[in-house]
Amino acid sequence: MFSSHDGLCAIGELAGYAGVSVKTVRFYSDGGLLPEASRSVGGHRRYGPEAVERLALIRSLRGLGLPVAQVRRILDEQDAGGTGDVLESAVAGRLRTLGPELRALRWREAALRLVRDCPPAERPARLRLVGAVAEAPSTAPLVRFWRAWLPARMPARSVAAFLEVAVPQPPEDPRPAQVLAFARLNAFVSRPCDDGGGPCQPGAHEAAGARESAVLYAALATAYDLAGEELRRGGTPRPGAALDGFVDAYARTYGIRDTPAFRRRLAGRLAADPRIDRYWELTAEVTGAPDGPVEPTPGAAHDWLLEALGAQVSAGSGEPAVPGTR
Repeated sequence: MFSSHDGLCAIGELAGYAGVSVKTVRFYSDGGLLPEASRSVGGHRRYGPEAVERLALIRSLRGLGLPVAQVRRILDEQDAGGTGDVLESAVAGRLRTLGPELRALRWREAALRLVRDCPPAERPARLRLVGAVAEAPSTAPLVRFWRAWLPARMPARSVAAFLEVAVPQPPEDPRPAQVLAFARLNAFVSRPCDDGGGPCQPGAHEAAGARESAVLYAALATAYDLAGEELRRGGTPRPGAALDGFVDAYARTYGIRDTPAFRRRLAGRLAADPRIDRYWELTAEVTGAPDGPVEPTPGAAHDWLLEALGAQVSAGSGEPAVPGTR
């Protein structure tokens, strides 16, 4: 292969065959990945024909993003006549890390488009907003917000179930509008949840111990599901199974009967609770499809039920749908 009488070549000739710089060949040689066949009388490196194939393999492995230490282990296994387990493991590991890297790049691209396409006067504020969210966006601030909002003694299993519904996951391939909504969501939870300086938690939590809070949120989840079905159908807020389940969740938490008087008090108390409507609006933007219908959030379901309760109370009828069952 080589033109020299001894079948070996100098470092410059090897670099030319492989299409790399002499500096690259020297780097891999010094690192022990590309052994020399011998040295000339003048001390110059000499390589055998197999060095071309070995150098090509090294470049391919490095091109896949594998670090030099892993490349060395792969070559050592190959030299020992191994079965390729090290290579298989290295490729699998690279694939595992590549997913998050790609998601971060897609997020960065959407963020750049968001800044590029906004009016110049708005760019400084938008840069500050988007720049506060990491390229691999985290839901940790949202989780902290809800842990402060939920009853302090709420069981861990109930907390986890609620967080799964209430905390939107960043899209893997976000649109610029979703990046903006997620950044605004993070900004929202970084402020006190009540802009008026009032209490952060709803009044219903004051009476909720460990058992009561688990009962409350499990029952509310069922009521929200029923209200969500009404929202998908475009139904107006009205009495029915969803509202009865909603009221019953609070009645059982307080340990009292569901009566017209209780419904009137409950309507007033819930209306006075801190509002986080903006959280749910932004959540819907983060999770929504570009052209699809808006999927009801727990917040939208809560507002639908509260409106239904208020309308029922205002009409002078706080009776459950099936009188005498409580």
